[in-house]
Formats: sequence, C-alpha cells, structure tokens
Amino acid sequence: MLRNPIHLRLEKLESWQHVTFMACLCERLYPNYWAFCRQTGFTDAQRYRRILDLIWESLTVKEAKINFDSQLEKLEEAIPLADDFDVYGVYPAIDACVALSELLHSRLSGETLEHAIEVSKASITTVAMLEMTQAGREMSDEELGNLPAIEEEWDIQWEIFRLLAACEERDLELIKGLRSDLREAAISNIGIKIEQ
Repeated sequence: MLRNPIHLRLEKLESWQHVTFMACLCERLYPNYWAFCRQTGFTDAQRYRRILDLIWESLTVKEAKINFDSQLEKLEEAIPLADDFDVYGVYPAIDACVALSELLHSRLSGETLEHAIEVSKASITTVAMLEMTQAGREMSDEELGNLPAIEEEWDIQWEIFRLLAACEERDLELIKGLRSDLREAAISNIGIKIEQ
C-alpha cells in the first residue's frame, strides 16, 4: 500500500510525538467507527471514544495511571468482523480499530515508531480502499497517489507531523490544541461527519 516520505521522517520524532501523531489520526478515524455503530447498532461507539480519551489523558496528565492491557481487551471486544456485516462501513470501522490497537500496543511496548507508521498506513488505506471501491477497480499506487482524497490525507498527516516536529520538548498546549481542533471538526479521513 502507499508509502510516503513521512514514514522516514517519523524517525526524527520522539516517543511522545509519535503517540500524539497516532492519537490525532485515531481522532480522524473515530467518526468512521461512530457512523458504523450508529448505522448497524453493533456497539456503543463511546467505547472507542473513552479509550482514545484515556490516551490523550496519558499525554497531558503526568500522573495518569492507565491500564493499557485492560483498554486493549475492551477494544478487542468492540472490533466488528467484516463477515458479519454487509455494509461497506464495516471496513473503515475495522481500520479505525486497527489504528487504535496499534496505538495501545505502542503504549504497552514502549516502541512507538513502527506503530506510528502502521497507524499512518491504516489511515491512508481507509481512503485508498474507498476510492477503489467507488471506482469499482484496483488501482496502482501511482494512480492512487494522484487522487485528491489521497493527497488531502497525506497533507493532513504532514501538517500534524510538522506541528509536532517544530517542538523542542513536550508541548501540552499543542497536544491539547490538536485534540480539540480534531474533535471539534468531527470529520473523518473519508469525509464522515459526526452529527450531535
């Protein structure tokens, strides 16, 4: 699937920056999960929301004590199986869960770089799969790379990366700002918007 120079540049970031980057992308994937749960009644999308909120808390509250093992178990119970649903939305919902699972695994292992790359790939895969489904055919990486939706996804990932890369040390205001901006936008990487 699509590779991007951002994956090489992520090596330059510190662990907290990787985690923030992943949390930002999961925030953008959340509306896909929310919409799927709302459409199918599969589960309460708040389960995903609560886990993601705990990760944001771990980034901004020094003494936050979070059992990431337990959160991973809760997430695993909330991942839909593609074979159980005949709606397209199950695939973006699964991608959202894969990304959040990578983020939780990074918190458990302490290894953040490879997980950050996987979350980036999960997010771009959601966009690429939708584009190919709508076109009704497979596309080469070159074809995909020229699509406006793919370019937009990379642009947003780069924008988040640049904001994080500009920090000398952990910047709580930046982390909180990214979180609130993405939550307020409430729009996913494939254009699904959360309506209250």
